[in-house]
Amino acid sequence: MKDRENSGAGEGLSLGRPIPGVVLTIRNLETTSGTGRPVPGRFGPTKNYDLIFRAPFYLDAFFILLCLYGLFQAITWFAAEIYIVTVEGEPVINYRGGVDGFEATAVEPDSDEKIDVTSDFVLSYARHLEKRHDMLLDMLFDQGTFKKLYSYSHLINGFAVHISPEQAEILGRAPGVKSVERDWKVRKLTTHTPQFLGLTTGVWPTEGGFDRAGEDIVIGFVDSGIYPLHPSFASHNTDPYGPVPKYRGKCEVDPETKRDLCNGKIVGAQHFAEAAKAAGAFNPDINFDSPIDGDGHGSHTASIAAGNNGISVRMHGYEFGKASGMAPRARIAVYKALYRMFGGFVADVVAAIDQAVHDGVDILNLSVGPNSPPATTTTTFLNPFDAALLSAVKAGVFVVQAAGNGGPSPKTLLSYSPWIATVAAAVDDRRYKNHLILGNGKILAGICLSPATHANRTFTLVAANDVLLDSSVAKYGSSDCQRPEVLNKNLVEGNILLCGYSFNFVVGTASIKRVSETAKSLGAVGFVLAVENASPGTKFDPVPVDIPGILITDVSMSMELIDYYNVSTPRDWTGRVKSFEAVGSIGESLKPILHKSAPQVALFSARGPNIKDYSFQDADLLKPDILAPGSLIWAAWAPNGTDEPNYIGEGFAMISGTSMAAPHIAGIAALVKQRHPHWSPAAIKSALMTTSTTLDRAERPLQAQQYSGSNTLSLVPATPFDYGSGHVNPRAALDPGLIFDAGYEDYLGFLCTTPGIDPHEIKNHTNTPCNYTLGHPSNLNIPSITISHLIGTQTVTRTVTNVAEEETYVITARMAPSVAIETSPPAMTLRPGASRKFTVTLTVRSVSGAYSFGMVWLKGNRGHKVRITVVAMGYDR
Repeated sequence: MKDRENSGAGEGLSLGRPIPGVVLTIRNLETTSGTGRPVPGRFGPTKNYDLIFRAPFYLDAFFILLCLYGLFQAITWFAAEIYIVTVEGEPVINYRGGVDGFEATAVEPDSDEKIDVTSDFVLSYARHLEKRHDMLLDMLFDQGTFKKLYSYSHLINGFAVHISPEQAEILGRAPGVKSVERDWKVRKLTTHTPQFLGLTTGVWPTEGGFDRAGEDIVIGFVDSGIYPLHPSFASHNTDPYGPVPKYRGKCEVDPETKRDLCNGKIVGAQHFAEAAKAAGAFNPDINFDSPIDGDGHGSHTASIAAGNNGISVRMHGYEFGKASGMAPRARIAVYKALYRMFGGFVADVVAAIDQAVHDGVDILNLSVGPNSPPATTTTTFLNPFDAALLSAVKAGVFVVQAAGNGGPSPKTLLSYSPWIATVAAAVDDRRYKNHLILGNGKILAGICLSPATHANRTFTLVAANDVLLDSSVAKYGSSDCQRPEVLNKNLVEGNILLCGYSFNFVVGTASIKRVSETAKSLGAVGFVLAVENASPGTKFDPVPVDIPGILITDVSMSMELIDYYNVSTPRDWTGRVKSFEAVGSIGESLKPILHKSAPQVALFSARGPNIKDYSFQDADLLKPDILAPGSLIWAAWAPNGTDEPNYIGEGFAMISGTSMAAPHIAGIAALVKQRHPHWSPAAIKSALMTTSTTLDRAERPLQAQQYSGSNTLSLVPATPFDYGSGHVNPRAALDPGLIFDAGYEDYLGFLCTTPGIDPHEIKNHTNTPCNYTLGHPSNLNIPSITISHLIGTQTVTRTVTNVAEEETYVITARMAPSVAIETSPPAMTLRPGASRKFTVTLTVRSVSGAYSFGMVWLKGNRGHKVRITVVAMGYDR
């Protein structure tokens, strides 16, 4: 489920000029995990029967079915697939009693009280549900023709099973079965950001210092595991960690060391791989059948949110700064469900989420997302994944999810539901830039984290294709400098090696790290990696190397280098070089340049509008929710991780993605939870959103990275579809003044008023009938307003609750000219804990065919400023 940071483009080496050795053609390459889109596989029951165990009279019919299908099942077992099945009956989170012998386990909606999962009532009822799952399968199928992978009992009532499509069809017709959905794949969707976000001076001191920031808050990570020996997760250099009574997770034992992975900082470590194994995707040699991180991604995200403070980031003998998590004293609970190469499966991820909520995490970080919108349900909001997260929120868990890395195109989000905090990625104020000075005086810009060549000296430039030991190896892509054994060391030594950015870099079989190693092993003083042709979506990040090096990403500058090299390199009639005359020097780029034009929305960050179904119809719900740093983030890495080839064997990595943005919000939410332990997930989300900013550090409106027509990176005015409510402001979030609260019944009201959703489908996934109504989904009490199809005039209601001292708020609004906006009342006074309603009325003035954006401000006389975003598209009918 990795919201994987794909570069998105690539092609092989193109030698369109006389053997320059650095020419490249790149074309668009769309990458997916597996098929890239789920295969429809939902088999709902034809009637709403009671569970089979309450209707023995069906047994004769089932016996006949078994006889007819028995032989066929044995023949088709080899074609088995994974299915997620939901059945009638309330899960633990919703069970209010009614089954003989089993007491109620649910708590009242939106209550501060949490379910005691260790109670006899909960344990007994959970075992009861699991037995019913087993009985259903045993009744329908012969032993050996199926394999149950998981029983889900706490958040949803169902199970994951490995069966044939024919068996799935039988199961879908069985009484008591509500849905049978084929599993789909998912993908994995810092040193400076604490200072950039103001945590070190404005937040941590108010929480008792960094050594108390996040104290006793447990953040659960559904990711690729953790490397427990990393200093970011050590407990020996900190004040002793006591037990966390409310957390009940367990610590699996590392099969190699025979020691469990917990140490006080890490309080839980479990892994979930049954679906991956059943699908044949799991390789125990590289995936580690334990919570150990074999990828790197999980360690990175965990340290961003909750890594220890002041950890030196050292690579190649240079310190790039001190790393810290957003909540350095928070505890880490690991639920590994993602693996190298293939990402993960929803069945494993749902099992991990179910276990995390059962164990009592406070916050759940999901730097993961589906490969595409779910095709097996009519809406993006209803599927086993989002339904499990809805139950998690009902249980009081704040859920954070990465928005996805499909930007800058619109409608690329992979996180859809209102109960989830969806996070977009920002570029912060650090830029790592380098330059190459040619012998003709031209200066070419590039990127890399490297030392400079010797001052006041130039060095001869030699292209890889001109220093081959055997010209026949050119067809193997020698110009990408991955194989030192094919290059002539005598010609490379003491010179700067020129290499081409081939297709292999895109797919991960080539790396800048390897270029550096090749150049160093051949005695080169440095290297240049040039890109001749890049398409939109290509993403280049600076990579730390231990010799002078530079990646030239600008196509025009690469062409200038190629022209200079060719003009300066005389050849004989066969094309063989007679002498190398081109010279140059490489600058130093180990220290970042700080810019005021930050934050900016990162190019790769997924964009809205949000969608409500697989046909990509717009939803009446704004996504993403919030913007946080997600570009070039330094954080912990697993030395055996292979997710990023440039950081194999390293202890830290600097990578980009909404995967990195989400744990920033998870860690900051831990600080809010620490300050306000009884706040609901919606209250925490509201505090983060209403206090965010839409201005950069130079007090100018936020900008978003985009591609212009010439395929070059440009900046355009950002919109709420890029950043949601705005960029997170941790200090203000601790004291928001007002909150927009919402709970389980409110979310059900949103579902029940969303057009196109079958009420039976809502009941199947939530075990609750549609007795709630908001009138319109835009009335959901969240800190944003979205109307995707505004006709005439529409009035939206919001309710605010005062979480500070008594204060009088003046309400104002502003909207783009094509839509008029009015608010009522103009002002209101709220005592501590009091709630008041206000309305926002939108009227179509002119039909522009585009969305209009606006804001509503509530400004208090004690200094609180509460802001919500308004989005609407007007229609004439």
